[in-house]
Amino acid sequence: MSFSLNVKDELCRLPLGKNCCMLSELTALYRTSGSLSFHGLGRVQVQYRVENAALARRIFRLLRARMNITPRLHYVQHARLGGQRTCVLTIGDEDSQRLMLALHMIEQNEDGSIRYRRSTVRHPMTRQCCRRAYLRAAFLGSGTMTTPDKDYHFEISTTDQNLVKELSRLLDKSGLPVNTYTRKASTVVYLKSAQHISDALALMGANNSVFVLEDVRIRKQARGAANRAINCDGHNLEKTVAAADAQVQGIRRYVIERGLRSLPPALQEIAQKRLDNTDLSLVELGQLFEPPLSKSAVNHRMRRLMEIIRAMEAEDAEVQEE
Repeated sequence: MSFSLNVKDELCRLPLGKNCCMLSELTALYRTSGSLSFHGLGRVQVQYRVENAALARRIFRLLRARMNITPRLHYVQHARLGGQRTCVLTIGDEDSQRLMLALHMIEQNEDGSIRYRRSTVRHPMTRQCCRRAYLRAAFLGSGTMTTPDKDYHFEISTTDQNLVKELSRLLDKSGLPVNTYTRKASTVVYLKSAQHISDALALMGANNSVFVLEDVRIRKQARGAANRAINCDGHNLEKTVAAADAQVQGIRRYVIERGLRSLPPALQEIAQKRLDNTDLSLVELGQLFEPPLSKSAVNHRMRRLMEIIRAMEAEDAEVQEE
């Protein structure tokens, strides 16, 4: 299975929780996967349509545990989609009305008659546990994640602008910066940062998936650090070789023109060591002395030597101009 399906499978296996949390899940699942139809004489029917069998079982358990409703479950096979099956949970008229009453879509008058208030669900989420359940259900209904080995991307796609606002507020309250963009007729609420996605998974209760994501992130960081170190070492090696080559060429010109003995003894020694060891770094060059010299000491002598060589080259240039 993909990483996204593994996350959903883990979320579907979580305990149902408190009554308020179960109602929060049913609310978000209705907004992402639910529909309402009328069948004459005031008869209504609520359906949940999902492609994930594990999610269908969770909705079934939520309806039984929270509302004492047993929906009818059947499958619809789509010939045009490679035989993909959709799980459909259908709720009868009386049970649909009870669910709609709990979701604040209808209200009951004193005489027992029903009055429709709104076509969309409304459920207050004043508790942190309810917000966690709502986000979990919204992701189960219309969310997806990219495999972290490839990229970090968490999204929930919906055509319901009220759901976009609710998710944005919910994520903002949890300290997760929300981004949105439009894809065809839908609005996508998404997270891109690995840390923010990890926090969102933890908020939903997908703790095992958090461990998997963090393991991938650590491995990626280790590979990145190793590559940067290799690139840095390679760059430093190139600089060392280039500097050593410039030193050797300058010393050879000086020796040919003025002779090695014209230099002070300490500089004669460093010049000879460099001519004999053209590929060593300053640290390695210092180890050839008796006693060994530090990098700063070798660098100091080499800098003095190169200043003398540059002064000689400047004099030669002046003579040529004259």
